Amino acid sequence: MSQRLWLAVILLFALAGCATHNTISDGDDKKLMLRGHDPVAYHTAGKPVPGNPAIKADHEGVTYRFASADNRKLFVQSPDKFKPKFNGFCANGLVYAIPLGGNHDNFRVINGELYMFGGANSKKYFEMDIERNVKLANDYWNNEVKANPTRIQAWKRIYISKVPHYKTNRELAAEYEARQAKK
Repeated sequence: MSQRLWLAVILLFALAGCATHNTISDGDDKKLMLRGHDPVAYHTAGKPVPGNPAIKADHEGVTYRFASADNRKLFVQSPDKFKPKFNGFCANGLVYAIPLGGNHDNFRVINGELYMFGGANSKKYFEMDIERNVKLANDYWNNEVKANPTRIQAWKRIYISKVPHYKTNRELAAEYEARQAKK
């Protein structure tokens, strides 16, 4: 086998093992969601609240931390109500079938569900048409993204085949500015 082919095979195996959730490693928590912030607090306090490393629960192979035992109890009783959509990946990225990191500081609760965003611009672009973007993100997540290794999926949609409605950050910024000018 040629050296290039071996390199490609090694790269594919390395990428295939990519995470299915947007996690970090912190101490004993090797797959920590929301950078250790309490998922229940986004709903109840309306802001990110750091969780206590001593108060935690595992769900779907990842760890969540909580600010209080009461919040942990609420989560354990109904984890799907509190866990972030798209396993914590940026909701605006999912509009384009690209699973990239969401940031614990950029979020919005929409219809009782927690959506994470990679940054302030991602959030405001998503909010330009929430109904459409929620539908697109859910469709891509359910029909394409969640079944594929995240890095391979991202590379595919960034470099090989963009979605038909793809817009660059420059195009999204221009659209946002145009909308703001009309207000």
